[in-house]
This record gives sequence, structure tokens and C-alpha cells, in this order.
Amino acid sequence: MALVLPTPTPPRTGSAAHGRAYRSWQAGQAQAEREHWSDAAAKFEQAFRLHPDEAYGLAAAHALICAGQSDTAVKRTGELRKRQPRLALAYTLESHALLERGRPADAAECLLALPTDAPRDRAHWLSLGLSLQRCRRDDEAIAAFMQALALKMDDAVLHFHLGMSFKDKGMKAEAAECVRTALLLGLNASELAARAQLVFLEREACRWAPAEQELTRLRAAVQAAPDDAALETGPFTHAVVGDDPLELRKVAHLYALRVASFVTPLPRRAAQAHDGRLRIAYLSADFHQHATSQLMVQMLECHDRTRYDVTLISAGPDDDSPMRHRIRASSEHFEDLRGKNPATIARRIRELNIDILIDAKGATYGTLMPVTAHRAAPLQVSWLGFPGTSGAPYVDYFIGDRIVTPLALAGHYSEKIAQMPHCYQPNDAHRLRPQASHRADWDAPQDKVLLCAFHQSYKISEEVFDHWCRILERVPEAVLWLLRWNTNVQATLTAAARARGIAEDRLLFAPLLPNDQHLSRLACADVYLDTWPCNAHTTAGEALWVGVPVVTLTGEIFAQRVAASLLDTAGLPQLICDDRQRYVDTVVDLARDPVRRAELRGQVEACRTGSPLFDGERFARDIEALYDRMWARAVAGLPPEHLPAL
Repeated sequence: MALVLPTPTPPRTGSAAHGRAYRSWQAGQAQAEREHWSDAAAKFEQAFRLHPDEAYGLAAAHALICAGQSDTAVKRTGELRKRQPRLALAYTLESHALLERGRPADAAECLLALPTDAPRDRAHWLSLGLSLQRCRRDDEAIAAFMQALALKMDDAVLHFHLGMSFKDKGMKAEAAECVRTALLLGLNASELAARAQLVFLEREACRWAPAEQELTRLRAAVQAAPDDAALETGPFTHAVVGDDPLELRKVAHLYALRVASFVTPLPRRAAQAHDGRLRIAYLSADFHQHATSQLMVQMLECHDRTRYDVTLISAGPDDDSPMRHRIRASSEHFEDLRGKNPATIARRIRELNIDILIDAKGATYGTLMPVTAHRAAPLQVSWLGFPGTSGAPYVDYFIGDRIVTPLALAGHYSEKIAQMPHCYQPNDAHRLRPQASHRADWDAPQDKVLLCAFHQSYKISEEVFDHWCRILERVPEAVLWLLRWNTNVQATLTAAARARGIAEDRLLFAPLLPNDQHLSRLACADVYLDTWPCNAHTTAGEALWVGVPVVTLTGEIFAQRVAASLLDTAGLPQLICDDRQRYVDTVVDLARDPVRRAELRGQVEACRTGSPLFDGERFARDIEALYDRMWARAVAGLPPEHLPAL
């Protein structure tokens, strides 16, 4: 919501200093209208020095934030707050500056420090809600958004933010209703992104009929959009819920253009051969206890430091977890740039003379694509973080493998494909082996075939659930083991099973657990059932790590080829199905045959030590060879080209 800044009092006759201040303010206004924010801030600051009108100070603070000078803005608002403790707008502006610096807890503390008798407007409550939301203080954020809505009930953006707090609280159905209301009120340029969010929320709540209706509306809106428009879209939803790779490419491209529209790229730096090691940087906001770090940490530890100078560019939180400490120690250089704006991060990458920048985040929550849009490095690569093309003209290569990114499907990608010789997904052979446990420890039946499907709920489509119910019909001694992913999923899926003639006790719901307990529990399963069009990714690797065979259905989009890549690398191609009937039959045959399951489990467990899938050192050598090939082309003056696996 745009802030309404006060207008200064015009000078009286005979007040020379006030007159000069007012003229400086007018000059600043003219610069602000042209969005020359640094110049505007200088003029407003000059006006405030000449005459202590709060309007000049507030205008200066606002311009400083817009100019990316949030630290200076905090000093200005702090002075204003000291002078006038009940000046609510000073607190609101300071919170904006602190949020820009990645300090949501400080922003919330600032807003809560406003004296209780001071009036609070909608901007205050919205800022407080956003600050609390980023601190994951969901109940307090919801209360703040409600206060803001009490002042203006038809504010679409407020309804959307309220929905995001319900989402973070696990109340997906309630979140969907808030987003639906926001769309009815009108979100203008954000409509496509909000529609994608609504589809995702309905899928998370397993409300399949409204999800399908909203997906139809979303696809129609995407098809109607010009191919070269810079639009706020939701690439992740299309990548994991849709099944049209060309639609995903279009959505990703629109989003990439939107990101670039806010960026002034750095001058291009051509790739040049140089003495010393090749300088590689990995860019992510997930260098903490996160799936991305779990996957890549051993690979990072195994990089050849005699040939590669590796830097981690971290824009995410420090959770002080063992994984954070391990990931930080995995490379020679760790740049903690949390809270820095994309331009600052890009300039730091340029200062480090990085040769190849790998975006391991992509268009996921907390995206860092604005950094890559600055063209900080001569070569820029997308890998691991996002299950599909970036759609970005400023990303040169997409790292995949022969299965997830066959060259026959290169038209689905805006980047050139660079194929790893084995699975594109790294794994950590040093991770903990699952501690032995018994099914009773997890309230699971000892005398049943446990068909495990520990997926995030958005992956469970009506079609997938139908096929799982058919499997349960054919194997009466089996139960389906699911995650209680959010507050909506258990009641919804239980009702869906009853409607398909499956008794409630055939579904077993498990709570979310820390990773070590999750692995121990997962090892108790008999078979892992994959989903489509988005497969299990990290969890499929975890299932294989703990000895559980995974049955998957492969398809055309990247997200539906991941489990196939894992299984092929593990030497288990017989578990890859290319049609739905074969998928059902494969699971049924395994469920009915304990001897075959035991033999297969032995094969799966053997791949922990005998397969490239769990060899982080080998993965490091393979990806380094790929970097060498990219760089050799670049320094030879050749454009990026597809690099097939050798």
C-alpha cells in the first residue's frame, strides 16, 4: 500500500530559511516524480536541515528507502521518533527500512513501541502484519491484518496478506478463501500470481474440484497474455501442478521479464581466461536446514580446491543448525548477504570476479532471480532449486541429465541444457543412516503392507488419489501411509477415500517430524508411492537411502522425470512406469509379494554404497567437468550450446 506523506506547511513571508527549505522540498518532489530517489532524498534532507518540519524528515526517510539507503533512513526515522514519540508514520517508515534490511523482528518491535495512545492507521497495521508474518508470528500477524481490514474492508491486498498468514499457519482452505476474496476485489497486475497461489492453496487443502476450476481460469489467463509481456506470474505452481511444458516456459518467461523490468543490469563482463582457479559461486537463500543444503553439502565439501575457488552467496536466514555450520564450512568463502538488496548482492558478486554463478534457488519462495537479472557474472546457470526452466534470457545454462532434460525436449527450456552423466541431483553419503525402529514406535500396524506416500499435499491430485484407492481395493491387506501436512488434509482425504469405498482405517496419517526421525520412520515402509505430474524429489532420494523402493510414473515435464532419474542412476529401471496401469500393477505386484519386496529392498540398500546416486565426491568431479566445458566455450568467444552427457 502506498504511503500518504504529509505536505509541509508553506513558508510565511519573511521566513527565509523556511522558504529555502520549501523550495528544496519542491525540487525533491520533482526528482521523486521521476523516481530519481537519491537526488530526491538529498533535497528533502536539505529541506529538513533548513527547517525542522516533520514532513521534510518523513519525505527524506521515504526517499532514502526507495534509493536503497535503508540504514540512513533508520537514522532519520529514529531522530523523528525521538522528537515526536507519537508520530506513527515515522514508526511505519522505520519498519519499512528494517524490512528492507531483512530485520523483521526489529521492524515489529519498532511498530509495537508506538505509544498506546497514539492513533494507528491502516499503513501501521499492514506494516505490523507483514513484519510479524515474516517472523512467523502467525496469530499476531492475523490480528494485525484484521485491524487493518476493520479500517478498509475492501482492500484486496490486505485480504491477500491475511491469506498468506493463514497459509503459514497451515490453514490452507482458509487461506484460499482470502485469496479468492482478494481476486474478486481486484489485484490488477498481480492477478496471475494470485490465481496461481489460489490453485496451489486449493491443492494443498486437497479441495480438488475448486482447484481444477481455478486452474482452468489460470490457464485461460496465461494463454491470453502476450508472449513478451512482463507479468507477475506463479511459475512454481505451473511447474508442479500443470503438465504442459510449453505453458510453463511461457509463464516462466513472463515472470523473468517482470523481474528484469525492475533491474538496471551491470555492464556485461565477457568471459576471459585467467591465471588461477575457476571462480564458482552458488547463490541461494537456503543455506540452512533445508532440502537444498541437505542435497548439495557433500558435493560442496568435495570440490577440488586446487582447481576451483568456490564461494557461497547466502541471502537467507542463519538458523544456527548443524547443517548451517556444515554448509558454511564446506567452501572457502561464505558471503552472508542476508537483507541486502539484489543490486548490492550483484555488485558483490562482480567484485569477487565470479566466473560462473549458479542460481540454486530459481523462482521459488525468496527468489534471487533479481540478482541474476543484473548479469553479475559472465556465465549464469540454473540448477537444483527450481523444477523447470527459468525462462530468463539472462540465464545461460540449465543443469539436468539425460532423463530429466533429454535433448529431445530442449524446446521446453529457454537455457541451453547441460547434462550430468548421472542424476542431476546430488546426495550426501555422510548423512545419518536411519536409526532402527519398529512400526509400533510410529503407531503403524505390524501386520499390514505399508504403502508410503509422504508427499506435500499439493502433489496429491484427484487422479493420483483415485489410483491409490484402486491399489487399496486390489490389496486388502495394505494401508496407505500419508503425512498430516496441514490442518485440512486428513479430514479431506479420509472423506475422499470413503467416497471411493475405502474404509477410514485404510489411511494412516503421520505427523511432520525432524529429519532424523523422519528417515527412521520412513525406513519402516514397504513401498513408496510416487505422485504425478510432480514426483517426489528430495523424499524419493531419502526413501532409496533408507532402503524403500520407489514406484514412479514418468512424464514429459521436468518435475515428473525426477524420480525416474534417481531410480535409473540407482540401477532400478524396473520401478519406472510410463503409463498409469503399469504403475498400479507394479505397486500391486510388490504389495502381494513379500519375497520380491525383500529382494528389491536388498538392491535398494546396496545402492547406498555401489551407486553414483549417493557418491558426492563423484558428483563434484562430474559437475566440475561440466563447468569446465561451459567456461571453455565462453572464453573461446562461443555462445552457450547444449552440452550432452559424455
